This record gives sequence, structure tokens and C-alpha cells, in this order.
Amino acid sequence: MATGLVTGLVTGCTADREGPDAASGASAKGSAKVAKRGGSVGAAGSACELPVAFDIAEFWKAKAVDGADASGAGGDLAELLDAFAHQGPVTLACEIDAKPAGKIGFLRVWTGAAGKADARTVLKEFVAAEPQASGAVYREVKAGDVTGVEVAYTTTSKLLEESKQEHAFAVTTSEGPVVLHLGGLDTGEHDAMLPAYELAKSTLRTTAA
Repeated sequence: MATGLVTGLVTGCTADREGPDAASGASAKGSAKVAKRGGSVGAAGSACELPVAFDIAEFWKAKAVDGADASGAGGDLAELLDAFAHQGPVTLACEIDAKPAGKIGFLRVWTGAAGKADARTVLKEFVAAEPQASGAVYREVKAGDVTGVEVAYTTTSKLLEESKQEHAFAVTTSEGPVVLHLGGLDTGEHDAMLPAYELAKSTLRTTAA
């Protein structure tokens, strides 16, 4: 798990705007491609038991992540992993790896404690805690049978001197907020994985009573 958590750590700041057509990329288009279904996660007995369930793309592999595991590493590594396992008001709960499908990146699921914050507030806090995030744009979306908020933004690595596109959407449930985030090695990999993100978003349903 440590390798997956360390991947993609960078540093920085954020800016944002909003609008009905704000989210950029294929995710904002009605003609967005949806990946072929390969299974599902979220329900009891699945690889990741979550407040929501959704379909995952063919060949992608899901693995539950316990954010508390980061504290067991010790020393500076523990601090690094702990910082990555928690972003804003949510904690990493599941990683869905694209590598078995020939792509480099993860669809990550973050969960938080139940509270009064709405999906937009949760998502803004999530992005605000993202190092080197900029140009965030938000819009309301229908995620499966749940209404949520989506964001598209860019992160820039000072080390690599490169920028890449990222997407995330948030919903709230009786068990707390859930954020699904798609990054990727670079924008090319991100775009190649967007159909898997769209599949998850379009099939999302709550599992909480």
C-alpha cells in the first residue's frame, strides 16, 4: 500500500470557479464514453465496502485501504503516508488500479464522517487540500441515482515541471460524504481512464440504509 500512497505527492495551492458547464474534458460532455463493466465495489462482501456502490471497468482491480494503516510505518514515512491518506475532510478507503487494464493510475474512493457539510463544500475542501491544484471548476451532476458535485482541475508538479488534468465528484450519504477521484500518470493516461470514471459515476448508488 505504501507505494500506491506515495505515488503522485506534490506541493502547492488552489483556485476555483463554478458554472453549469464548468467541468472540462469528456466528463462534461453528454457523449462521454463509458467503459465496459468488469464488476462492482461498495456492497457488503465486495473488495471495498463503502457507503456507495458502483461498477468498475473491466480488468481494473479494487483494493480496500485503511487510512489508519499509514500510522504503522513509523517516522517520516508515517507522516508522509498519513498526509496522503487524508485529504481535507475525507480519508482514503479504496484504490481501484488501472494497471491490469494496461493503464497507469487509480480511481480512488475517499470517505468521511457524517456531518452537515454538503457535497460542494466537501469537494471544495478536498481540492483545497490538493497540493499544486489550480483552475478548479465545479458543476452539479447526476451520479447514478444520487445528485452530487463534480470538479475538474489541474495539478502541476514542480519536480517534473508538468501539469495534468484531474477529475473528482462528491456525494453525501447518511454515513458521510464520499469522493471519487481520478488522477493518472499524466493527462494522456487520465483521458484514457475517463471512461472508467464515467462508468463509476453513472452507476453510483447508495448502500447506506
